[in-house]
Amino acid sequence: MKHDTVIVLDFGAQYSQLIARRVRESKVYCEILPYSATVAQILEKNPKGIILSGGPASVYAKGAPHVSEEVFELGIPILGICYGMQLISHALKGKVQKAAKREFGLAPLKIKDKHNLFAGLPSTLQAWMSHGDHVTKLAAGFKVLASTANCHLAAAGNDQKKIYGIQFHPEVVHTQKGTKIIENFVRKVCGCRPSWSMDSYEKLAIEQIRQQVGKGRVICGVSGGVDSTVAAALIHRAIGKQLSCVFVNNGVLRKGEAEQVVKIFKNQLHIPLHYVNSESLFLNLLDGVSEPEKKRKIIGGTFIRVFEQKAKELQRKDGPFDFLAQGTLYPDVIESVSVKGPSAVIKSHHNVGGLPKDMKFKLVEPLRELFKDEVRELGARLRIPHDLLWRQPFPGPGLAVRLLGPITKQRLDILREADAIVQEEIYKAGLYYSIWQSFAVLTPIKSVGVMGDERTYENVCAIRAVHSTDAMTADWVKLPYELLGQISNRIINEVRGINRVVYDITSKPPGTIEWE
Repeated sequence: MKHDTVIVLDFGAQYSQLIARRVRESKVYCEILPYSATVAQILEKNPKGIILSGGPASVYAKGAPHVSEEVFELGIPILGICYGMQLISHALKGKVQKAAKREFGLAPLKIKDKHNLFAGLPSTLQAWMSHGDHVTKLAAGFKVLASTANCHLAAAGNDQKKIYGIQFHPEVVHTQKGTKIIENFVRKVCGCRPSWSMDSYEKLAIEQIRQQVGKGRVICGVSGGVDSTVAAALIHRAIGKQLSCVFVNNGVLRKGEAEQVVKIFKNQLHIPLHYVNSESLFLNLLDGVSEPEKKRKIIGGTFIRVFEQKAKELQRKDGPFDFLAQGTLYPDVIESVSVKGPSAVIKSHHNVGGLPKDMKFKLVEPLRELFKDEVRELGARLRIPHDLLWRQPFPGPGLAVRLLGPITKQRLDILREADAIVQEEIYKAGLYYSIWQSFAVLTPIKSVGVMGDERTYENVCAIRAVHSTDAMTADWVKLPYELLGQISNRIINEVRGINRVVYDITSKPPGTIEWE
């Protein structure tokens, strides 16, 4: 069955991806397009609804992103969020001005009209505001739907044209009933059928893989993490023996990880795996490198070169490979490059930002449009073992982005031992599966200490633990003091080269989950 589709037009919003995720939680398929998409490109998707995202610009500023006014004449229901609401008003001859008081954070929202967008909701709820401009005059045919103390026109709509605008952000978890508001738009206003699910995605993805690959052969890079494992299992189900999986030891893995990955693929997943130990090659190229992006580029580029060499070895037996498969996810794509809108580039991921331009493979990325929670749901359908499926995420560049400053084998070994202790203690405390990520970071800072009545001058190790659902936002975990004390005590006593342990209490935003 063909899915009903809702399009999000991205105006550079921090939360565009969350909007798409909330739509999918309503069991409606959603795609993100750049604000500059033409009407023809929008209609090609045959959308039943369009959502205009927020954004950092002012609609009246020179060079501000705008959408073709023809979009408002298509007869397709539209929901504008924050900047999107202001854009609707600006385009339809309303008025937008700089607010006398900027509004950031939670605000009580009083709902005045409980039809359509706010159907089934309480009269008052907490809404997340983040704006310096606001609508001061509605376009013709629009009425006020909700207000806050500082924003009289916090929500407005034209029921006849099915065009709505809300000044707050329903996509973030801070807004009460925000998911219900989005569901009301896509289900009640747009009339979308709730047909999107991982069951339907699995069938669609398998068909797309078969169409893309044809009779070609695929080589898949796996790390033993959730993303690459689910990608491998999905592709294997689609094309069977046309897939060859390769695991590369890049020298920046955790303690005992190489042996664990080989064992899992052989004994639990029953997917043939070729193991390539390139530790020396990677470490020679990374030796002394400090700059984070350079680390990623070296790892990504070398990764492909190793693959090409392994492919040449394997093709002598069964023929050449045409495709490279990766477990790239939606957040990887969005954070790496502004491919879907004017969103700021935060950092590159080795899956999407570090590949050489002369790469000989075509890419197969069956998870590219999925969030982590969707990947895990898909993995459960593919019967991937629970322990592997709920394994904490591990970055593609591995310990290289948790080792601040120059990379050396000695410093990597120090970090490996410290990280292993963090993992062991988190497991023992029964917290591993309730935490999104927990790990050690080795800083380039040294501090004075006293051990055995002697002065020491050694490395500072930082511990990081965060709660998250999709890696787009994260809150630091309030680990028990006793656990922090046990981790610190073990690291300092058991790992030579570390004499001080600190705990990172930074959330995302403003920080990122990884330190580099």
